[in-house]
Amino acid sequence: MSFSTALVTRTARALEGRLSRRSLINRSAFVGSAVAIGSGLDLALRPGTAYGAICQCGNAGCSCGSTCCSGFSEFCCAVSGDNYCPENTIMGGWWVAEGSSYCNGPRYYMDCNATCACDAGCASGFPFCETQCDGLSCGCGSQGCDSFLTGCLQFRYGQCNQNVACLGRIVCRVVACVPPWTVDPSCTTAVAVDNATAEQNEPCWTPAPPAPPCNSPATNCQSVGLLPSADDRGYAVLTAFGKLLPYGDFVSAGDASGLPLDAPVVGAALCHTGGYWLAAADGGIFDYGGAPFLGSMGGQHLNAPVVGIAGTPTGGGYWMVAADGGLFSFGDAPFLGSMGGTPLNKPVVGMAATPSGRGYWMVAADGGIFAFGDAPFLGSMGGTPLNKPVVGMAATPSGRGYWLVASDGGIFAFGDAAFDGSTGSLVLARPVVGMAVYRDDAGYWMVASDGGIFAFGGAPFLGSPA
Repeated sequence: MSFSTALVTRTARALEGRLSRRSLINRSAFVGSAVAIGSGLDLALRPGTAYGAICQCGNAGCSCGSTCCSGFSEFCCAVSGDNYCPENTIMGGWWVAEGSSYCNGPRYYMDCNATCACDAGCASGFPFCETQCDGLSCGCGSQGCDSFLTGCLQFRYGQCNQNVACLGRIVCRVVACVPPWTVDPSCTTAVAVDNATAEQNEPCWTPAPPAPPCNSPATNCQSVGLLPSADDRGYAVLTAFGKLLPYGDFVSAGDASGLPLDAPVVGAALCHTGGYWLAAADGGIFDYGGAPFLGSMGGQHLNAPVVGIAGTPTGGGYWMVAADGGLFSFGDAPFLGSMGGTPLNKPVVGMAATPSGRGYWMVAADGGIFAFGDAPFLGSMGGTPLNKPVVGMAATPSGRGYWLVASDGGIFAFGDAAFDGSTGSLVLARPVVGMAVYRDDAGYWMVASDGGIFAFGGAPFLGSPA
């Protein structure tokens, strides 16, 4: 064991009795950083200097009992004004605190690490660039010593954006009552826990206006997609808890709402010989109405959660796509390539298959399109600034066009896909989460998270739970 390693270990043990597990890890990492840059001899010769150095909070002059010296990162709403990762950061990992009074149950904390302008320091597997590369200054948040830290901690739990190997220090943390993979689909479901943080609060959190009440008890505002009937005279709204709500002539053959789910349902696909499949974020498959079960990823380790499913035209196969672009094929669905292992600017959010069953597209949150097999690339929104992220796509019956839909209901049409309207200029009560095509490219439907339906072109409005 090196001198520096031994010193960090002794320092960590000295602090262990009075710090929570995550705070201990953070502070030990902070001490380790000090040792690594040459302070080791000084810290060793003057006991208490290590803890004192941490308590200085980036030389802000705060006392060791202050919020800024607690070893935790500032809330993003205090740093950027919004409760999501600000510009030039990405989500690096998350933890959960059970039993929070703010969420009446689990409360999720998601670290936003700075991106690196250079990769100096990221060598031999070390996951952090040198501090001059992330453009941050270590200190307290906007309330000074009454704030948590920002730009200080080189720490990463690592369940999100695992394709990004090199990150900077933590800028802030998103705090929410919903699971991280619903905020950033690149996050996996691997759990880290620190219940000591359940009641942490900052002035920016409680005064924020509460989310509007959900006016759709049937969906609990957890709709995730829309499944059209085979004859296009009906559709069903799909929820994250596995409920299918049918309208028009859609006949429900069952759903997963009565099952104990290990992960939320994220998508559905028709089986062209009858029935349908539901797919969960952990890769689990639920089959109904004669749709064959052909395998799943349930119970297996995934690098990123599943975000979409598509069926083959024979009814004898299906594909699932994960947020990192990984592709899983079953039955007669051919594997024609994937983006798994390739760095992506934004996570994949959905897929669509060609009518031949010999190709498919994937779409990312920035509107980037990845085409495989006989699926033609017909354009994308990748590299174009968007008002809101893309949340899904649908292909035309010919296979020579596709639509992308954003969370504000904006529609982007490519190839022979006709633009029949959008809600991009409207203020929506809830974000759009998906779309489906109506009969032979005669229109389309969009569905919002509360189950609200928006019909365009010749697509009829057949009812909704909102």
